[in-house]
Amino acid sequence: MGEIFDINAVFTSIPRLLEVLPVSLQITAISMIVGLVFALLFAIIRMKKVPVLSQLVTVFISFIRGTPIIVQLYLTYNGIPLLLKFINQQYGTDYNINAVPAMLFVLVTFAFNEAAYNSETIRAALQSVNKGQIEAAESLGMTYLQVLRRVIVPEALVVAIPPLGNALIGLLKGTSLAFVAGVIEMTAQGKIIAGSTFRFFEVYLALAIIYWVMTIIIEQLLRYLEKRFSIPDPVQQTINGGGWFNWGRRGI
Repeated sequence: MGEIFDINAVFTSIPRLLEVLPVSLQITAISMIVGLVFALLFAIIRMKKVPVLSQLVTVFISFIRGTPIIVQLYLTYNGIPLLLKFINQQYGTDYNINAVPAMLFVLVTFAFNEAAYNSETIRAALQSVNKGQIEAAESLGMTYLQVLRRVIVPEALVVAIPPLGNALIGLLKGTSLAFVAGVIEMTAQGKIIAGSTFRFFEVYLALAIIYWVMTIIIEQLLRYLEKRFSIPDPVQQTINGGGWFNWGRRGI
Protein backbone atom coordinates (compact mmCIF):
# COMPACT_ATOMS: atom_id res chain seq x y z
CA MET A 1 0.00 0.00 0.00
CA GLY A 2 1.46 3.34 -0.99
CA GLU A 3 1.85 6.41 1.14
CA ILE A 4 -1.25 8.49 1.79
CA PHE A 5 0.66 11.71 1.16
CA ASP A 6 3.86 11.87 -0.88
CA ILE A 7 5.75 15.11 -0.31
CA ASN A 8 8.17 14.24 -3.10
CA ALA A 9 5.27 14.28 -5.57
CA VAL A 10 4.67 17.92 -4.62
CA PHE A 11 8.23 18.99 -5.37
CA THR A 12 8.54 16.88 -8.53
CA SER A 13 5.30 18.36 -9.87
CA ILE A 14 6.41 21.98 -9.49
CA PRO A 15 9.00 21.98 -12.33
CA ARG A 16 6.54 20.28 -14.69
CA LEU A 17 3.86 22.83 -13.83
CA LEU A 18 6.30 25.71 -14.29
CA GLU A 19 6.93 24.54 -17.87
CA VAL A 20 3.58 26.08 -18.85
CA LEU A 21 3.78 29.11 -16.55
CA PRO A 22 4.63 31.32 -19.58
CA VAL A 23 1.24 30.41 -21.07
CA SER A 24 -0.58 31.59 -17.93
CA LEU A 25 1.52 34.78 -17.82
CA GLN A 26 0.93 35.40 -21.52
CA ILE A 27 -2.84 35.17 -21.06
CA THR A 28 -2.65 37.45 -18.02
CA ALA A 29 -0.44 40.11 -19.60
CA ILE A 30 -2.17 40.34 -23.00
CA SER A 31 -5.68 40.25 -21.51
CA MET A 32 -4.78 42.94 -18.97
CA ILE A 33 -3.17 45.29 -21.51
CA VAL A 34 -5.94 44.94 -24.11
CA GLY A 35 -8.56 45.10 -21.36
CA LEU A 36 -7.12 48.34 -19.97
CA VAL A 37 -7.14 49.99 -23.39
CA PHE A 38 -10.81 49.14 -23.88
CA ALA A 39 -11.58 50.01 -20.24
CA LEU A 40 -10.17 53.52 -20.74
CA LEU A 41 -12.18 53.88 -23.96
CA PHE A 42 -15.38 52.67 -22.25
CA ALA A 43 -14.81 55.01 -19.29
CA ILE A 44 -14.35 58.06 -21.55
CA ILE A 45 -17.43 57.16 -23.61
CA ARG A 46 -19.53 56.96 -20.44
CA MET A 47 -18.05 60.13 -18.92
CA LYS A 48 -18.64 62.08 -22.13
CA LYS A 49 -22.07 60.49 -22.49
CA VAL A 50 -21.52 59.77 -26.20
CA PRO A 51 -24.96 59.08 -27.72
CA VAL A 52 -25.73 55.42 -28.54
CA LEU A 53 -22.19 54.27 -27.67
CA SER A 54 -22.68 55.18 -24.01
CA GLN A 55 -25.87 53.10 -23.82
CA LEU A 56 -24.25 50.18 -25.64
CA VAL A 57 -21.25 50.23 -23.31
CA THR A 58 -23.54 50.36 -20.26
CA VAL A 59 -25.46 47.29 -21.46
CA PHE A 60 -22.21 45.46 -22.28
CA ILE A 61 -20.72 46.15 -18.83
CA SER A 62 -23.95 45.08 -17.13
CA PHE A 63 -23.98 41.83 -19.15
CA ILE A 64 -20.35 40.99 -18.35
CA ARG A 65 -20.75 41.79 -14.66
CA GLY A 66 -23.95 39.74 -14.50
CA THR A 67 -22.66 36.52 -16.03
CA PRO A 68 -19.97 34.03 -14.92
CA ILE A 69 -16.73 34.21 -16.84
CA ILE A 70 -16.88 30.50 -17.64
CA VAL A 71 -20.20 31.10 -19.40
CA GLN A 72 -18.61 33.99 -21.31
CA LEU A 73 -15.81 31.62 -22.29
CA TYR A 74 -18.32 29.10 -23.62
CA LEU A 75 -20.14 31.84 -25.53
CA THR A 76 -16.90 33.00 -27.16
CA TYR A 77 -15.78 29.45 -27.87
CA ASN A 78 -19.01 28.69 -29.72
CA GLY A 79 -19.85 32.19 -30.92
CA ILE A 80 -16.72 33.03 -32.93
CA PRO A 81 -17.05 29.90 -35.18
CA LEU A 82 -20.73 30.77 -35.74
CA LEU A 83 -19.73 34.32 -36.69
CA LEU A 84 -17.12 33.07 -39.16
CA LYS A 85 -19.66 30.63 -40.62
CA PHE A 86 -22.14 33.48 -41.06
CA ILE A 87 -19.49 35.63 -42.79
CA ASN A 88 -18.60 32.75 -45.11
CA GLN A 89 -22.25 32.29 -46.07
CA GLN A 90 -22.99 35.98 -46.54
CA TYR A 91 -19.84 37.13 -48.32
CA GLY A 92 -18.62 33.94 -49.99
CA THR A 93 -15.36 33.89 -48.02
CA ASP A 94 -13.54 30.72 -47.03
CA TYR A 95 -12.39 31.23 -43.47
CA ASN A 96 -11.38 27.94 -41.87
CA ILE A 97 -13.37 27.70 -38.65
CA ASN A 98 -11.24 24.83 -37.37
CA ALA A 99 -8.07 26.87 -37.81
CA VAL A 100 -9.04 29.41 -35.14
CA PRO A 101 -6.43 29.03 -32.35
CA ALA A 102 -7.82 28.14 -28.93
CA MET A 103 -5.78 30.93 -27.38
CA LEU A 104 -7.84 33.50 -29.33
CA PHE A 105 -11.06 32.45 -27.56
CA VAL A 106 -9.36 32.80 -24.19
CA LEU A 107 -7.78 36.19 -24.90
CA VAL A 108 -11.00 37.67 -26.30
CA THR A 109 -13.00 36.49 -23.30
CA PHE A 110 -10.57 37.61 -20.63
CA ALA A 111 -9.74 40.92 -22.31
CA PHE A 112 -13.37 42.01 -22.58
CA ASN A 113 -14.11 40.75 -19.06
CA GLU A 114 -11.27 42.88 -17.73
CA ALA A 115 -12.40 45.83 -19.83
CA ALA A 116 -15.89 45.70 -18.36
CA TYR A 117 -14.74 45.47 -14.74
CA ASN A 118 -11.80 47.87 -14.99
CA SER A 119 -13.77 50.53 -16.85
CA GLU A 120 -15.67 51.25 -13.62
CA THR A 121 -12.39 51.52 -11.70
CA ILE A 122 -10.86 53.79 -14.32
CA ARG A 123 -13.99 55.94 -14.55
CA ALA A 124 -13.96 56.50 -10.79
CA ALA A 125 -10.23 57.30 -10.89
CA LEU A 126 -10.65 59.77 -13.75
CA GLN A 127 -13.50 61.50 -11.95
CA SER A 128 -11.36 61.86 -8.82
CA VAL A 129 -8.99 64.29 -10.59
CA ASN A 130 -9.45 67.89 -9.47
CA LYS A 131 -11.53 69.74 -12.06
CA GLY A 132 -9.60 72.92 -11.35
CA GLN A 133 -6.43 71.31 -12.69
CA ILE A 134 -8.26 70.19 -15.83
CA GLU A 135 -9.67 73.68 -16.40
CA ALA A 136 -6.23 75.19 -15.82
CA ALA A 137 -4.69 72.87 -18.41
CA GLU A 138 -7.45 73.65 -20.90
CA SER A 139 -6.96 77.38 -20.30
CA LEU A 140 -3.34 76.90 -21.44
CA GLY A 141 -4.65 75.75 -24.81
CA MET A 142 -4.27 72.01 -24.37
CA THR A 143 -6.60 69.73 -26.30
CA TYR A 144 -8.61 67.12 -24.38
CA LEU A 145 -6.19 64.38 -25.46
CA GLN A 146 -3.25 66.43 -24.16
CA VAL A 147 -5.04 67.08 -20.86
CA LEU A 148 -5.87 63.40 -20.65
CA ARG A 149 -2.25 62.34 -21.27
CA ARG A 150 -0.47 64.98 -19.18
CA VAL A 151 -2.87 65.67 -16.30
CA ILE A 152 -5.76 63.26 -15.91
CA VAL A 153 -4.14 59.86 -16.54
CA PRO A 154 -1.02 60.43 -14.35
CA GLU A 155 -3.13 61.52 -11.37
CA ALA A 156 -5.84 58.91 -11.91
CA LEU A 157 -3.17 56.21 -12.13
CA VAL A 158 -2.28 56.73 -8.46
CA VAL A 159 -5.89 56.13 -7.45
CA ALA A 160 -6.38 53.22 -9.83
CA ILE A 161 -3.25 51.17 -9.07
CA PRO A 162 -4.59 49.29 -5.96
CA PRO A 163 -7.90 48.13 -7.50
CA LEU A 164 -6.23 47.37 -10.84
CA GLY A 165 -3.65 45.35 -8.94
CA ASN A 166 -6.41 43.29 -7.36
CA ALA A 167 -7.90 42.80 -10.81
CA LEU A 168 -4.53 41.59 -12.12
CA ILE A 169 -4.25 39.04 -9.32
CA GLY A 170 -7.81 37.88 -9.98
CA LEU A 171 -7.02 37.59 -13.68
CA LEU A 172 -3.95 35.44 -13.04
CA LYS A 173 -6.01 33.04 -10.94
CA GLY A 174 -8.83 33.17 -13.48
CA THR A 175 -6.54 31.84 -16.22
CA SER A 176 -7.09 28.43 -14.63
CA LEU A 177 -10.36 28.36 -16.62
CA ALA A 178 -8.55 28.56 -19.97
CA PHE A 179 -8.45 24.78 -20.19
CA VAL A 180 -12.18 24.94 -21.02
CA ALA A 181 -11.16 26.22 -24.46
CA GLY A 182 -8.42 23.63 -24.82
CA VAL A 183 -5.46 25.80 -23.78
CA ILE A 184 -2.85 23.93 -21.74
CA GLU A 185 -2.00 26.31 -18.91
CA MET A 186 -0.94 25.41 -15.38
CA THR A 187 -4.26 23.97 -14.17
CA ALA A 188 -4.67 21.88 -17.31
CA GLN A 189 -1.08 20.71 -16.92
CA GLY A 190 -1.88 19.80 -13.31
CA LYS A 191 -4.81 17.69 -14.44
CA ILE A 192 -2.57 15.87 -16.93
CA ILE A 193 0.13 15.22 -14.32
CA ALA A 194 -2.39 14.11 -11.69
CA GLY A 195 -4.05 11.79 -14.18
CA SER A 196 -0.78 10.03 -14.89
CA THR A 197 0.54 9.83 -11.31
CA PHE A 198 -2.78 9.53 -9.41
CA ARG A 199 -1.33 12.01 -6.90
CA PHE A 200 -4.15 14.51 -7.25
CA PHE A 201 -3.80 16.21 -3.86
CA GLU A 202 -0.03 16.59 -4.17
CA VAL A 203 -0.22 18.02 -7.70
CA TYR A 204 -2.96 20.50 -6.82
CA LEU A 205 -1.03 21.50 -3.70
CA ALA A 206 1.99 22.23 -5.89
CA LEU A 207 -0.30 24.23 -8.19
CA ALA A 208 -1.65 26.21 -5.25
CA ILE A 209 1.88 27.00 -4.05
CA ILE A 210 2.84 28.37 -7.49
CA TYR A 211 -0.25 30.60 -7.68
CA TRP A 212 0.41 31.78 -4.11
CA VAL A 213 4.01 32.71 -4.84
CA MET A 214 3.02 34.49 -8.06
CA THR A 215 0.41 36.48 -6.13
CA ILE A 216 3.00 37.54 -3.54
CA ILE A 217 5.36 38.68 -6.30
CA ILE A 218 2.62 40.75 -7.95
CA GLU A 219 1.68 42.29 -4.59
CA GLN A 220 5.28 43.36 -3.97
CA LEU A 221 5.48 44.83 -7.48
CA LEU A 222 2.27 46.79 -6.91
CA ARG A 223 3.54 48.17 -3.62
CA TYR A 224 6.63 49.42 -5.41
CA LEU A 225 4.49 51.03 -8.13
CA GLU A 226 2.26 52.68 -5.51
CA LYS A 227 5.30 54.27 -3.88
CA ARG A 228 6.82 55.14 -7.25
CA PHE A 229 3.75 57.00 -8.53
CA SER A 230 2.44 58.39 -5.25
CA ILE A 231 2.09 62.16 -5.16
CA PRO A 232 3.84 63.66 -2.10
CA ASP A 233 1.67 65.58 0.37
CA PRO A 234 2.59 69.29 -0.04
CA VAL A 235 2.20 69.92 3.70
CA GLN A 236 4.43 66.97 4.60
CA GLN A 237 6.89 67.98 1.91
CA THR A 238 7.08 71.44 3.45
CA ILE A 239 7.68 70.02 6.93
CA ASN A 240 10.42 67.75 5.57
CA GLY A 241 12.35 70.69 4.21
CA GLY A 242 10.63 71.41 0.91
CA GLY A 243 9.87 74.74 -0.78
CA TRP A 244 8.13 77.13 1.58
CA PHE A 245 9.95 76.12 4.76
CA ASN A 246 13.38 76.45 3.17
CA TRP A 247 12.38 79.68 1.50
CA GLY A 248 11.40 81.03 4.91
CA ARG A 249 14.73 80.14 6.44
CA ARG A 250 16.61 81.69 3.54
CA GLY A 251 14.51 84.79 4.00
CA ILE A 252 15.50 85.03 7.67
